[in-house]
Amino acid sequence: MTSEELLQQYAEGKRDFSGADLSGANLFGAFLFKADLTGANLSGANLTAANLSIANLSIANLTAANLTGANLYGANLYGANLTGANLTGANLTGADLSGADLSGADLYGANLTGANLIGANLTAANLTAANLTAANLYGANLYGANLPGANLSAANLYGADLTGANFTGANLSGAGLSGANLTAANLTAANLYGANLTGANLTGANLTGADLSVANLSAANLYGANLSGASLSGANLSGANLSGVLGYKK
Repeated sequence: MTSEELLQQYAEGKRDFSGADLSGANLFGAFLFKADLTGANLSGANLTAANLSIANLSIANLTAANLTGANLYGANLYGANLTGANLTGANLTGADLSGADLSGADLYGANLTGANLIGANLTAANLTAANLTAANLYGANLYGANLPGANLSAANLYGADLTGANFTGANLSGAGLSGANLTAANLTAANLYGANLTGANLTGANLTGADLSVANLSAANLYGANLSGASLSGANLSGANLSGVLGYKK
């Protein structure tokens, strides 16, 4: 199917385009509100500034697609393949990305407020300055992801793999990080005020200048972590492993 055919049929009232082959299609600025693109092939497609709000893109192939500035508000992207996709500045507020593959995707400045990312693969993804307020990242894989300046306040990262992730200057206030793997993560100057890090693995993590005030670090593993200049006012460290910790004074 060509982009022209898709837009013509949409204008005529058709909404079901499930399984359509639109690989490499030019859909710049296209209006596809509530379109059903379940299982569609949109690999390499140009969807810059497209309106795909409340669209169904579950299990769709969006590998290397350009979704810069696209509106995906409330869209269903369950199990979608977004490997290497460009989602810079995209609006993904309330979108369902559970089980989606976003490895290597560029989400710089994207809005993911309240998005569902349960079990999503965000390995090496770029989430610099992204808004993930209250997003659900339960069990998500963010191994080596970049999140400098990202807003993850009140986000659920329970059991997430955050190994080697870069959270420099990120806002994680009130975030749920219980059981999360933060081995060798960079949390320099991060805001973890009131965060729940119960049982989290922070082995070798860099927490230089981080704000851990009122944070719950009970039973957390901080072996070899760097807490130089970190604020621990009112933090709960009961049962935490503080062996080899740098910059910490009881």
